[in-house]
Amino acid sequence: MSLRSRFFYFAMLCGSVLLLGWSLNASAASKADVQTNVQVEELQEIKNLSQQGQHDRALNRVNAYLAMHPKDASARFIKGVILTEKNQTAEAIASFIALSEDHPELPEPYNNLAVLYAAQGQYDKAQAALEKAIRTHPSYAAAHDNLGDIYAKLASQAYDRALQLDRGNAHTPTKLALLKELHRSNKTSAMQVAVAEPTAVTEKPVTEKPVIKLPDVAVPIIEPSITKPPVLASPSIKIPALPIASSAPTVIDHRERDTKDILRTVHSWAQAWSAKRVKNYLAFYAPSFKTPEGESLAQWQATRTERIQRPKFIEVGVHQTEVSFADGTHATVTFIQSYRASHLQRSSKKTLSLVKSNGQWLIQEERSGK
Repeated sequence: MSLRSRFFYFAMLCGSVLLLGWSLNASAASKADVQTNVQVEELQEIKNLSQQGQHDRALNRVNAYLAMHPKDASARFIKGVILTEKNQTAEAIASFIALSEDHPELPEPYNNLAVLYAAQGQYDKAQAALEKAIRTHPSYAAAHDNLGDIYAKLASQAYDRALQLDRGNAHTPTKLALLKELHRSNKTSAMQVAVAEPTAVTEKPVTEKPVIKLPDVAVPIIEPSITKPPVLASPSIKIPALPIASSAPTVIDHRERDTKDILRTVHSWAQAWSAKRVKNYLAFYAPSFKTPEGESLAQWQATRTERIQRPKFIEVGVHQTEVSFADGTHATVTFIQSYRASHLQRSSKKTLSLVKSNGQWLIQEERSGK
């Protein structure tokens, strides 16, 4: 893997495979993450092992390293990449989330979270993660590039949906074809991620603002006699004008629609649990999820993964659902949950507090017997 790892294009547009960067820009890390030459060499050996396909050995080495240096941001980042290459996506996501919580000033964990979300088709989450990366580091080019691909994917989906709803629309096929042609012509231009190697620092460096030099441009003198504005040249690519709706808009009951979305979310959550699809199950929980024992989100996700994988089978049922709203983005759903597994059978009242984020309802808190 080269230091400038190549990213993927989304399946509908280009269909190649996503790769992650290995390193953080250590100048953005705290003093607690300063590494000696010996530590840097150890991390490099760990990366070499994983790049040679020896992922288990690499994971054991990085876990041993983190046992002695638990706050080392570079080592935690490398562990997230190793977990990704082992296809342990849920653990990788948890690792990058924990790293971004401890080091919100680093854009790389947000960028790699977006990579993992996009690979699962969760483009709203990928968009939110990339926007956080850009807020922490506005000049992070890779995040801007990746966000452009996310927007293109969402636009492609929207155009496809428009065609499904209105086959006679003459404008949408042209726009969709133009979008796909743009990505075909750009197919060799893969997304890039910053992979600067960690360097020892004793203080946070002061980043100087770049000096932007503009070329000298002759300013034309406009005579008072000129009254007509100059004629602007037409763009080389013309996008058809958006069609104007010919009928009055339909009034939508948003509360009724949100209720249906919430019930659909809860039943899908139960189905993922029953099918023991751990990655899908964990995706229903918000990054701000309040864990029941106050443990970290990563610890809770690891515990849930082990408990779901342990039984031979699981059946989860949802009955007698009731939905209430605190406001437009916060809701509570109560129901009777039936649980049957190879070792246990029980029924209890369950309450889920949900938050609406990027158009998706996610679980923020979970209570039983209340």
